[in-house]
Amino acid sequence: MARWSAGHPWRAIAGWFLFVALCLGAGISLGGNAATSEDFRIGEAGRAEAMAAEGGLQQRPVERVLITAEPGSGALDRAAAEEAAADAAARMRRLPEVASVSAPVSSADGTAVRVDVTLKGPELEGRKHVEPLIAQTAAVQAAHPGVRVEETGSPSISRGVEKLRGEDLSRTEMFALPVTLVTLLAVFGSVSLAVVPLLLALSSIAAAVGLSMAASHVFPDAGVGTSVILLIGMAVGVDYTLFYLKREREERARSDGRLSPQAVVELAAATSGRAVVVSGLAVAVSSATLYLADDVIFSSIATGAIIVTLVAVVSSMTVLPGLLVKLGQWVERRAERRARRGKAVRARRSRDGGRVTRMMLRPVARRPAVTLVAGVLVMLAMAAPLLNLNLTDMGKETHPRDIPAMQTYERLNAAFPELKSMHQVVVRADAGEVDRVAGALRDLARRAEDDPRLAGTAQLRTSPDGRISLLELAVPHYVSADEAQSSLRTLRDEHVPATVGKLTAETAVTGDVARYADYPEHQKSKLPMIIGALLLATFVMTVWAFRSVALGAVGVVLNLLSAGASLGLLTLVFQGTWAEGLLDFTSTGSIGSRVPLFLLVILFGLSMDYQVFVISRIREAVLRGAPTREAVLGGIGSSAGVVTSAAFVMVTVFGSFVALHIMEMKQMGFALATAVLLDAVVIRIVLLPSIMLLLGERSWWPSHRRQGTATADTPLEKVG
Repeated sequence: MARWSAGHPWRAIAGWFLFVALCLGAGISLGGNAATSEDFRIGEAGRAEAMAAEGGLQQRPVERVLITAEPGSGALDRAAAEEAAADAAARMRRLPEVASVSAPVSSADGTAVRVDVTLKGPELEGRKHVEPLIAQTAAVQAAHPGVRVEETGSPSISRGVEKLRGEDLSRTEMFALPVTLVTLLAVFGSVSLAVVPLLLALSSIAAAVGLSMAASHVFPDAGVGTSVILLIGMAVGVDYTLFYLKREREERARSDGRLSPQAVVELAAATSGRAVVVSGLAVAVSSATLYLADDVIFSSIATGAIIVTLVAVVSSMTVLPGLLVKLGQWVERRAERRARRGKAVRARRSRDGGRVTRMMLRPVARRPAVTLVAGVLVMLAMAAPLLNLNLTDMGKETHPRDIPAMQTYERLNAAFPELKSMHQVVVRADAGEVDRVAGALRDLARRAEDDPRLAGTAQLRTSPDGRISLLELAVPHYVSADEAQSSLRTLRDEHVPATVGKLTAETAVTGDVARYADYPEHQKSKLPMIIGALLLATFVMTVWAFRSVALGAVGVVLNLLSAGASLGLLTLVFQGTWAEGLLDFTSTGSIGSRVPLFLLVILFGLSMDYQVFVISRIREAVLRGAPTREAVLGGIGSSAGVVTSAAFVMVTVFGSFVALHIMEMKQMGFALATAVLLDAVVIRIVLLPSIMLLLGERSWWPSHRRQGTATADTPLEKVG
């Protein structure tokens, strides 16, 4: 493919941008398919929600208009508040998006009045239709300046989170793109060559967005697909192009003008191009293991990561060779002007690496066993906090207070603590059992009245056909509170078995607290299977790439060390409070349940980039007949510069996510940036060469050294 693209550069370039346009056009014409409430159902809570939906008792999107005293005005004017509440209710009833409006409810302490507004449609659709309600709330505020009129609820909070995420990502792009461009300028010393990786990464992202919209009709989009495509697309898009470009420049300098641009591109394709293909396939295979999580969010992440990675690989085999050929003559002229001044110096640096790399490799070369033990101990020390890892779902109360609806949410919960969360007991039985079911649920409600962890209020509803019954119990605690979690355990383990559990009926518990508790448990149950699949995929891909079982085992161990250390540092930073001011967050005392699995899968894939690139360099030297020791030190030294540059780009892109407001995005960015940094510096420059030096020729077991394979350093006369 590279040979054809190099021979027909304009066709390759035009074909690539036509492909991008077609992908975007197809995606826009088909439209995206967003995940529905049914796609998010997990565990017992999900089973209960399915039963409730069967009887038309599923949760609906609810907004709440809150009327309180103006700040600094003293006590609430009851008459003014009731007048504003009546006005709000009347306005909301006239909206076509509204299904029902409750009567005004006063708080127990008399400081607030609220009006509950239920929207039409599924729970997740509420944020799409909440704008008219917000506009009417603003109109009520303007008409009643004597009180404060606000609105909050899951739809407006989701809308606020979505808006804040979009603003954050825009700022991230504004930061990451210039830093990436400056890094590439430092690497290449050429504006044209520095722009090429960015151009291809951005065009790959555009094509992947279009393809992901089409793919969402098979794997519904949970709303995270575009973020993943941006995150992974910038990283692998720039990295793959960087690997290719660096090798092309090396071959150009080595040929000293004796090879045409097409021949130089073919040499780069046969070496770094092959490494890019293997790396891309490894990322795709690793990402595919997320489908085993049986979770729509991870399916969206897997789909986005696979698509953008494979698109980036295709760009490196098609448009990139064409662009390099067209830039070749201009680059050659610049290279000729510089060759007389610094060719020997550059060649030496290419062989031996930079000063820092040489300094780090010196103790590795002298005492590989000592450096191996020291490096492993350091990585294990960083992984130690992982023993105290606390995984939870990130509840609504963890959202940033920069969102206006979240500020109102806090005031609403202060005035009406019974609204903080809830339990829902759902029972499915024959219609003729409706009275017995209702009696058992009332018995359960009486038991709950004596529980100090519950609010003491209960609501019983039954489906029109009498088959589905639902009891809702108010919980005056946030879902993450110990009281809420322990009350759920008591409800499931004691109250339900003692009441409706004695009937011939199907019973399950859902609600805010159950959702929060069941999701992390679901992830934990899937984690061993996914980790096993990851380890197997890493092992098989490495063995396939290098025909070495030994290197496959080494890759698995090193990836585990890298993932463990980064997760340990993540736990140390985000479960404690000492770094709150430094990284601008409020600790929840936990790590988002999706973060470790996301980190493991993406890291295992991305680490193959460096592993394949570095070991490919080492293997080239071995195939030329060099001893393994010489090949290891030379390969690490010659590849260190490009690996460091690629890692800096990845760390910049991932690290920029630490500035985001959404807690899970912040944690994911920190974990990935840390993991890539450790992988590029400690793993590839210290641990990998130490192990390979100790193994020696056994590194390639069961393969045998083979001579005579044409590589980048084969005499030019033989290359032709």
